[in-house]
Amino acid sequence: MERLDKVLSNSGYGSRKDVKKLVKSGKIEVDGIKVKNSDVQVDIEKNKILVNGEQIVYKKYVYYLMNKPDGVVSATFDNYDKTVIDLLSEFDASFAPFPVGRLDKDTVGLLILTNDGELNHRLISPKWHVDKVYYAEIDKAVEEDDIAAFKQGIELDDGYKCKPAVLEIIESDNNGAKVKVTIQEGKFHQVKRMFIARGKKVVYLKRVKFGKISLGEDLAEGEYRELSEAELEILKQV
Repeated sequence: MERLDKVLSNSGYGSRKDVKKLVKSGKIEVDGIKVKNSDVQVDIEKNKILVNGEQIVYKKYVYYLMNKPDGVVSATFDNYDKTVIDLLSEFDASFAPFPVGRLDKDTVGLLILTNDGELNHRLISPKWHVDKVYYAEIDKAVEEDDIAAFKQGIELDDGYKCKPAVLEIIESDNNGAKVKVTIQEGKFHQVKRMFIARGKKVVYLKRVKFGKISLGEDLAEGEYRELSEAELEILKQV
């Protein structure tokens, strides 16, 4: 059972204040009866809810895939910077989604947002071994001994030893390198700090894959879309 105002708000009919106005106007019916109180309890699977004569389509959970741009923080609210929630439409934001894990402010790429707390926990918990794949550009050459060090587990500046990671060299010379990094954790600035431990600096970082979900080429930075049913099933198999 859910409160009617919450159901309607999550179905795109505005805030709970807006819903109260709709109720007072007599435009909402539940099972053929006009509703007078917006806090009435309804069963979204059993009750037929009409607004202006049209049956609502209710979604309890939402799942968005975003190509996060530079300069935007992975948070639901920030006093100073634009957040990933600010990039959503008013309707999509009304479901109160939150980012799964986080990307640094200057890191771009794949970010999943949802209001499904159980799935969020499974995806960010290290015990489920979910791969997170990054494309990175480094200021110095990356060599075979770096690959071996990542495989063994990099020790960060605070003494924490990272779980084994996969470092693949795309290209490398004296001017720098392009690499792919696969980790299963999400420590603060982890990829950047791993390279700092090797005396190198990340100058560009983009997450391209989360589990078996890839970013693809269809989203420009700052754009997002709903996950497909197939993608969602893949995520839930984690």
